[in-house]
Amino acid sequence: MKKKENIYCFLTILTIILILTSISIIKVYKKNKPIEVFSSTTNLSKRRYYKKEYQERYENYKEKNPNLEDDKIIIYVNIGLDNPFYTNTQKSPRQNTKEVLVNKYYYLDKDYIPKDLTLIDEKYQSGNRKMVKEAALKFNEMARSAKEAGYNIRAISTYRSFDYQNNLYTRYSQIDGSKKADTYSARPGYSEHQTGLAVDVDNFITNYTNFGSTNEFGWMKNNAYKFGFILRYTKENEFITGYLNEPWHYRYVGVGIATKMKQENISSYEEFYFKYLD
Repeated sequence: MKKKENIYCFLTILTIILILTSISIIKVYKKNKPIEVFSSTTNLSKRRYYKKEYQERYENYKEKNPNLEDDKIIIYVNIGLDNPFYTNTQKSPRQNTKEVLVNKYYYLDKDYIPKDLTLIDEKYQSGNRKMVKEAALKFNEMARSAKEAGYNIRAISTYRSFDYQNNLYTRYSQIDGSKKADTYSARPGYSEHQTGLAVDVDNFITNYTNFGSTNEFGWMKNNAYKFGFILRYTKENEFITGYLNEPWHYRYVGVGIATKMKQENISSYEEFYFKYLD
């Protein structure tokens, strides 16, 4: 009887050892298992915006963001979000076109001045504001349409030179420090305003920083895309743009792009650019 008990005890211990060993093997396997960026059902490697040379970057970003869907992994890495802002920077692509991309990864040279800068109609601006001709004409059209609907839209800041932005950013940095200034002001060369395609607006009455609480903001949300303008810096996209919410800052991209972004519910220009234009 005692012999049987010993055998039973031995088998029990052996079973426990085997179970613990199996658990350890599974843990080691999971730890060392290669990260599968692409799901078997979608095969994202065939997407037009997938870049084979970024494979390792996709895998590293996936490891840090395991719950992020594969499509987002590819787009975000292509944007450059796997690197800190203002690192691995490149010269802005598509310069002197309405598709030009300027952000914290893509810059314009100090001597970059957009072609065909044109004054906005004096009825819809303050202080001799200029934009690229196509954008200026579309802004006039938009402001006129808003006026006819009972709303007032005014351009208060448009094209800025490299030197102007440099002075602005330097002043903000001296007041708040560069870390905080980076959340609301672009470093020189990295400002959309230098493209001549960006515009800050108000409603003639309320301070522009409170534009988001005005009826005009509601009108812009529903109509700006019809004239080729998009709201550029939103709260939901702070992690993409690096800027705090700016309800007053709009960017001209053309009616075609603005409409497509609206239809596909794409809220950041970066995501659209690296999905369709890169």
